[in-house]
This record gives sequence, C-alpha cells and structure tokens, in this order.
Amino acid sequence: MKPTLAFAGTPDFARVALQGLLDVGYRVPLVLTQPDRPAGRGMKLHAPPVKQLAVERGISVLQPRSLRLDGKYPDDAAAARAALQAAGPDVIVVAAYGLLLPRWVLGLPRLGCLNIHASLLPRWRGAAPIQRAIEAGDAETGVSIMQVAEALDAGDVLLAESLPIAALDTAATLHDKLAALGARLIQQALAGVQTLPRTPQAAAAVSYAHKIEKAEAAIDWRQSAAVIERRIRAFDPFPGATTRLGDAAIKIWKSEIESAPTAQDVGAGQILRVDDAGVVVACGTGALRLTELQRAGGKRLAAGEFLRGFALAAGQSFALPPEHEGTRQ
Repeated sequence: MKPTLAFAGTPDFARVALQGLLDVGYRVPLVLTQPDRPAGRGMKLHAPPVKQLAVERGISVLQPRSLRLDGKYPDDAAAARAALQAAGPDVIVVAAYGLLLPRWVLGLPRLGCLNIHASLLPRWRGAAPIQRAIEAGDAETGVSIMQVAEALDAGDVLLAESLPIAALDTAATLHDKLAALGARLIQQALAGVQTLPRTPQAAAAVSYAHKIEKAEAAIDWRQSAAVIERRIRAFDPFPGATTRLGDAAIKIWKSEIESAPTAQDVGAGQILRVDDAGVVVACGTGALRLTELQRAGGKRLAAGEFLRGFALAAGQSFALPPEHEGTRQ
C-alpha cells in the first residue's frame, strides 16, 4: 500500500514531481506552497505552478509565509501545523519549496521528509544548483533524493542519479531534464523508503549554489570567452545575460566560442566582426560570437534578423561593468 503524502513545493520543477506522484496513484490530501506573487507587466498576482495543479486536482492548498511557530507569522505556522496533523501524511515530499522545514515539521510524518534536489549532493546545496552547475562548467549534474535535515540540504542521501550537461544546455533545458528525472527518482525512493540505505554527505565536498541575483546579468567582457558563454547559458531564462552599447541595453541569449585568434591589442568588449552569422566580440581571453540577441522591449532574434533593426559595426565596444559587478566574488 502506497504511503499517504503531503507535498511542499512551488515552481514548475516541483509541479512535475507532484504530477508524477498523482499520476501513479499516490494520495496527496495537502499541498504547501509559497504565497501568490505579482508578476508580469501588470504585476497581477499569479499562483505558483504547484498550486495551479493542486487546485485542478481538488487538493487542499496552504500558502504559509513561514513555518516557524516562533517567527514573524506564527498564525500561518499554526494553521500549517493543524492542517498537516489533520492530513496525517506518512511522508512529506519537498521540492524547491522555498522555506526551511523546522523541527516540528520534520518530526511529524512517521517516515520522515524527503527532498528532491537538482544536484549530486553534497555539490551545489542551495537555491540555484542548475544554474551554478552550468556556470561552473560541470560535465554532469543530477538529482539527489535526500532525507530532510534542519540544516540546508544537509541530510542523508537515499538515491542519486547523474545526468550529463550537454554543450548547448541552458538553465531552462537542463531544468526540464532534471525535473523529469526527479519525478522518477522520488517514486523509486518512496517505493523503498523504509529499506533504502541512507548515505551521509561528505562535509569536505560541500559547495553552495547561491541564489541568482539580477546584478549578475551584466556581462564582464574581461572574462574569458568560455566563462561568458557558460554564464549566458546559465542565466537563460533568468536573469538573462546583458550588455550595453551607449544607452542601449541588449540581452544575449546564445553564443559560440570563436575559433579564430584575437589580436593582442584589442580591448575586451570590442566588436571585431559583424555578419548574419553573428557578432564577434573580443573577451579577456578569446572571442565570442553572439548568435541570438534581444533589445529592450523587443523579441529574441537570430543575429542576422537583430542586425537589420539594430546596427552594430566592427570597432564599437560594449560597456564594461564595474569590477565588482557581473561576477560573484
């Protein structure tokens, strides 16, 4: 008999896992998710993807601002505790929820709380494991199913499976692969939740995937072409890699490392060549061909189409951000 679940998650990564659990017959009487947030040009409130699915399936939804009974929103936490106690889950499944689970939550289900994390723990604990893996140039990543502990992403690992990072993977494409993998692995973990061995994480191998900040979007052309190319992919779709030419802001969505050598006396950010195949820009080391660009208020366009509406020429230079911007220190 399948255990009864409560589910705590917010974005599309979590929605995919919840969908999979419901499709194979798990009973999920309660979902916890983040509050609705304003989004879009009109800044209207939007329900998170997990809430949308739960409402479609007739599942009770709670959106507490905190789960800490001694925190800023004790009424929210108390309501969540009462709802979880009433639901009586055997397991709480967590996926990109956005709130740490306090001790009272961890001790509530008889089989504990399992987290679906989009990295091979202990590498890339934290908020942005998909983006940081691409940015760092990792050859592979994966999904870990972890027993939730009080410390961030520090619990024992029950299952893990690796996935290669393809040369053209962006945060968006890798997200979708990992979401599907996570949905499969959590079902496998739940089937053996009482028998799977729990492997402690090696403290010496821990690294943290800090939250992506908008300030990181600025391209620092003083970096190598390889680093910039990875950052462009890591920041697609958010926040998008950006550069400036005069007063114009331009987002760069796709690029290729240029194989032709770059003259030694060319400054970082200088445009070397422009044609329908792309805009070749000198970097701190090497050069990058920009193949998909977007101007403010416009659409993402292939380089040739972009250039028909926004003239760029060899010899022009993209702006360099201040030294402390564009790169996490």
